Amino acid sequence: MRIGLACPYTWDVPGGVQAHVRDLAEVLIAAGHEVSVITPADDSDALPPYAVDAGRALPVPYNGSVARLLMGPVSAARVRRWLREHGFDVLHVHEPTAPSVGLLACMLADGPIVGTFHTANPRSKILTAAQGALQPSLEKLRARIAVSEAARRTIVEHLGTSAVLIPNGVSVAAFAGARPLPGYEVPPAAKGGPGRHTVCFLGRIDEPRKGLDVLLAALPDLARRVPDVRVLVAGPGDAAAVRSRLDPRLRGRVELLGLVSEEDKARVFASGDVYCAPNTGQESFGIVLLEAMAAGTPVMASDIDAFRRVLDDGRAGRLFEAGEPARLAAGLADLLLDEAARAELAASGKALVASYDWPVIAEEIVDIYRLVSAGAGPVSLASSGADG
Repeated sequence: MRIGLACPYTWDVPGGVQAHVRDLAEVLIAAGHEVSVITPADDSDALPPYAVDAGRALPVPYNGSVARLLMGPVSAARVRRWLREHGFDVLHVHEPTAPSVGLLACMLADGPIVGTFHTANPRSKILTAAQGALQPSLEKLRARIAVSEAARRTIVEHLGTSAVLIPNGVSVAAFAGARPLPGYEVPPAAKGGPGRHTVCFLGRIDEPRKGLDVLLAALPDLARRVPDVRVLVAGPGDAAAVRSRLDPRLRGRVELLGLVSEEDKARVFASGDVYCAPNTGQESFGIVLLEAMAAGTPVMASDIDAFRRVLDDGRAGRLFEAGEPARLAAGLADLLLDEAARAELAASGKALVASYDWPVIAEEIVDIYRLVSAGAGPVSLASSGADG
């Protein structure tokens, strides 16, 4: 099939939606489909061969974070040209309610169009206010996919429609068998030899909802319970600001790596005895939990709805009360000091993550493509967007 994917957020800025679109594109290409992605980009030279630059996006507050979005005549012209040149059998737009490439594609195209909704925001004033304006474009969607139950509920509450639930995928092979980073190869002391217990965290370090401050607030109590504990932190943000908030006596226990490559991300997970996800809310899914499980690392996560679902209500990972450092410290200590429990969670996680492997998820999405394109012609320009 000829498949067009519209990514709303800047390709070369790390984010879950960008990673989803990239992984989906690459597994579809590997399966023999012809795929093109259109996306905002800061550096068009950094785009892969299958991606097209839609223009430079602007940072705006969105869903408790900062998203880089774009609209405007230049981007509309690029989307229009992309649609005209490729003659897609199906157009798949991501976050079609965000003011960016996906919404532009919906406005400009007719034919077999699929929309995937990633965001979970039950109190979105923006979506409520924009519902009327978005309706004509959203009515063009022949199928709607939600990556989580939380995202599906957001669609129902704000847009008055529902969606098929197809979760995010994870490239299991990219994480399985990853080697620890230098200095983290030594097993923890609980295994009978010299070493240290390591908790790893991955996410934007200056985004409050990612919860790094909760983990660092738990560190003094955790260090009392597990004297050899250290924390490995990977992710973009102001490392100096984080260090300044740490008790000087604990700074030596925290290593801040900054932004890491995809290969090193897998190594970060492999370096931890436990992966900690202390997020405080507004998460639609928990792809980072799946990545940690694919690497064989047991997970301790806050009990927000999205994480609870991914972890099968605590059967594939430990849960603690969100935003409670004392509960987190106690839970981490129990898990770090119990080698058998860690091994059991790692095995459960590997079994669970197999059902999220990208080839499995992509085939579910292709089934939707086949359904919406059956008997239909290719994607075409809408009459209002045919000129220019």
